[in-house]
Parts: sequence; structure tokens; C-alpha cells
Amino acid sequence: MSLSGASDIAPAGPRGLARLCAVQALYQIEISGAEYGPVIDEFIGFRMSGEFEESPDGLADPDFFRDVVSGVDARDAEIAEAIGAALVEGWSYRRLDTTLRQILRAATYELIARVDVPARVIINEYVELARAFFEGSEPGFVNAVLDRLGRVFRSDEMNTDRVLTAGSEQT
Repeated sequence: MSLSGASDIAPAGPRGLARLCAVQALYQIEISGAEYGPVIDEFIGFRMSGEFEESPDGLADPDFFRDVVSGVDARDAEIAEAIGAALVEGWSYRRLDTTLRQILRAATYELIARVDVPARVIINEYVELARAFFEGSEPGFVNAVLDRLGRVFRSDEMNTDRVLTAGSEQT
């Protein structure tokens, strides 16, 4: 993987690669103050068109990438409020590391709007992305926050997972 800032851990599949690109695009937008549209176009037109040629999974899914990044833009206030509410006391949304904040923003958008993707898949994918960027406790932090958000936005699905797991442990 040649996108700067992440380790050589390549996300699996076109959607995994799109998630990595989405986090990096969101980071670029926040750091530079750029508009969403041109950054989305830049990633799809240049950065995603061959960036992962060495990956056995091929290229990132541009439609999924566009949906995540533009969805974060469209629901920014809702996403920020949800993440802020999921943080433990003493932490604030703005206090989060910029990369960590982008991981949580993209994942929260998916939990809210991408009901076609199971919550556990979303959580796992973004925890793995956190591992690509961080070597410390950040992946565990991402897991905890996204688990809380999953229980808010996908309570039926998350509770069903818990019941199924608990039931299968008893047999």
C-alpha cells in the first residue's frame, strides 16, 4: 500500500480499500479546508486509479468511496454529535486525533446509513483500519466507541448478535 500515513496492512476487498481512501480523503479535507467534491474527484480520478495495483483485491470501489465521503459531509453534525455522546467523560469530539476522528466519522456514517452492511462488519473493518494507522491502544478505543454507536443505531442487530452468541455458548 502506498498511501502515506498507513502501514503496509492492506484492507481486504474493494470496499476495504474504499474505506481507507475515505479516511484519507476526510483527513485531507479537514487538514486543508478543501471542498468535498474536488477531493472526491481527485481520489477517484488519480489516487484510486492504480494506487493499489499490488493488492490482490484490485482497486477501491469508487461508488462506495463516494457514498461514504459525501455521506459524512451531508450528515456531519449528526455524526459529530453521535461520536461526542459515545465518548467517555472527559473526552470531546474535537480532542480526538485527526486521523482517529476521520475513522470514527466514516464508520459512524456507515452505521447510520449503510444498513446493507452488517454492523459487526463495519466495526471490524474500521478497527482494522485503526491498526493500519496506530500501534497503541487506538484500535481498542475505536472498537469501544463503535460498539456503543452500533448499539445506538443498530440496536436490534447488535442485540441479536449478543443473543445468538450467548445462546451458542450455552450449548
